[in-house]
Amino acid sequence: MTNLRNWAYYVKHAFLNLLGNRLIHALSIGTISVSLLFFGAFVLLWVNVNTWVLQWGQSLSMSVYLKDGVEKKSIEKIGSAIKSLPGAEIKGFVSKEKAWSNLMEILGSQAALLDGLTKNPLPASFEVQFNDFGRHQVDPKRIKEKLEKMEGVDEVQYSEQWLDRLEGLVYILKLAGLIIGGLLCIAVLFIISNTIRLTIYSRRDEIEIMKLVGATDWFVKAPYMIEGAIQGVLGAGIAFVILLAMYYLLPFKTIHLFDLPLMEIVFLPERYTVALFFTGFSLGLLGSFIAISRSFRI
Repeated sequence: MTNLRNWAYYVKHAFLNLLGNRLIHALSIGTISVSLLFFGAFVLLWVNVNTWVLQWGQSLSMSVYLKDGVEKKSIEKIGSAIKSLPGAEIKGFVSKEKAWSNLMEILGSQAALLDGLTKNPLPASFEVQFNDFGRHQVDPKRIKEKLEKMEGVDEVQYSEQWLDRLEGLVYILKLAGLIIGGLLCIAVLFIISNTIRLTIYSRRDEIEIMKLVGATDWFVKAPYMIEGAIQGVLGAGIAFVILLAMYYLLPFKTIHLFDLPLMEIVFLPERYTVALFFTGFSLGLLGSFIAISRSFRI
C-alpha cells in the first residue's frame, strides 16, 4: 500500500513539474516530436520499399515489348501465347500511343523536352503477372527466351532482374536509417537531459530541503525519471499522430506506372508503432537519468 502511495506521489509530482515549467517542456516535447517524426518517416519509407521488394519476390511480373509496325494478327498470337503460360495473367496492353501519353503525363511541365522528337520511340507492350509462380514452377529465363523468338517480340524484361538492385536499395535505406536514427536519438537524449537539468536547477532548494528531512535517493530521483519518460512518450505520440494524418491525407494509396499498379503505400505495422513509443519512453528515461547523474549526487 505504501509503494502504491509512493508511485501516486511520483506521478503527481512529475505532472506538476511539467505543468509548472510548461514553456520549457512544450519546446522540449515539440523538438522531440520533430526528431521522432523524421525517424518515423524514414522507417515508413523503408517499410514500404521493403514490402514492395518482398511482394516482387513472391510474384513475378513481366513486360513483353513489341517491335514497331507489328501486325494485329501477330499481337493476338503473342497474347494467346502469354495466356497459355502457367499462372500467367495479362494485366494490360500498353499501345505506343498510350505509352507516349503516359510518359507525357509523368513529365508534366517538363514534357516540352520531348518536342524535338519526330517520332514516338516507345514500344507497345504486354504487362504480365505470374501468380504463385513458385507453385507453377515458372522459369522466367526460359519464358523470356521463348517469347523473344516469337515474331513481333522485341525484348522481354521480368521483375527478378531488378530485385538485386532493389535489395541493394533496401540495404542502403536500412543503413542510412540506422545512422540517421542514431543521430536523432542522441539529439533527443540531449534535449531531454537538458530540460530535466533546467527543472532540477529551478527546484534545487526544494530538493535540498527534501534531503535534509530524510527523503531517500529514489524518492527524489523517481519523479524526474517519470517526467523524462512522459516527455518521450508524448513526443512519440505527437509524431505518430502527424504520420497517421499525413498517411490518410495522401491523395492516393497506390502508385501507378503506365496505368498499372506498381506499389501500394502501407502505414507503419503494429510492431513498428510499438517500437516508436518504446523508443520515446526509453530515451526519456535515459535522458532524465543522465540529467540526474550530472546535476547532483544523491
